[in-house]
Amino acid sequence: MNTLLFSHPDCLDHDTGYGHPECADRLRVVLSALEDEAFMFLDRRDAPLATREQLERVHPPGHVTALLDAVPADGHGSIDADTVLSPGTGKAALRAAGAVVAAVDAVCGGEARNAFCAVRPPGHHAEPDQAMGFCLFNNVAVGAAHARATHHVRRVAIIDFDVHHGNGTQTFCEQDADLFYGSTHQWPLYPGTGSVKEKGVYGNVVNACLPPMAGSPEFRHAIQTQLVPALDAFKPDLVMISAGFDAHMRDPVGGLDLTEDDFVWVTQKLIEVADRHAKGRIVSVLEGGYDLRALANSTAAHVKTLMVA
Repeated sequence: MNTLLFSHPDCLDHDTGYGHPECADRLRVVLSALEDEAFMFLDRRDAPLATREQLERVHPPGHVTALLDAVPADGHGSIDADTVLSPGTGKAALRAAGAVVAAVDAVCGGEARNAFCAVRPPGHHAEPDQAMGFCLFNNVAVGAAHARATHHVRRVAIIDFDVHHGNGTQTFCEQDADLFYGSTHQWPLYPGTGSVKEKGVYGNVVNACLPPMAGSPEFRHAIQTQLVPALDAFKPDLVMISAGFDAHMRDPVGGLDLTEDDFVWVTQKLIEVADRHAKGRIVSVLEGGYDLRALANSTAAHVKTLMVA
């Protein structure tokens, strides 16, 4: 079965303004990299708009309404200093969440073994009732909730290797014994959450904190000794990935020292987990990554690894 790629031109219309690191060029370079001949068999699909019902499994109705109503008719608005709104933001955010829902439908429906969602804005910082950190809706959480509501998927694991802790995703998971959140991230760093002491109500959260300048040995050790054993104990029915590439050594926002080879390696490890427990089913979602060359190369390496799973 082919790997699927979900994206949409509307995701380019989220305009964050001059100099903002989370810019449309991020998605352009990712999509350009995935046009290489190596990806000729990648099955490409347009992301649909997420519905209110899908969003409201994670975000309260009033918050969804308020966030969409805050989108300006012209110019720019903002949620906070980092999280900018433009006239195209509403559709971009709905496409980003909708891509993950559609990817879950395809993978859980047996159309494909795995899928990658090349979307923006990212989502893992979005709390149920608060947009923040470049993120509007929590795309991966919306997908996980959809899998459980419509595909009889009981146990969903979300693994996040972005340089920043996915505070919103942890909030979504930490009080539900059938959800698992595992994160490798630089510590300390924005948003200040993700301590090793944060374990979830049911021990279903694993935060593997990495010190500044940590590289391949520390990252791989954390995955191999902390996240993989926890995943094997959890036995997920579906593996989801918050694929942030800002832990790359070139990234201007993070302070870790990873390379493309590390993203290949961790993708292979998660494929092995999915093969053992989840019939190989993986849905991966783009999060951070702000050096354009590193982002393009890392994403291509990640998707290529998914394609040979």
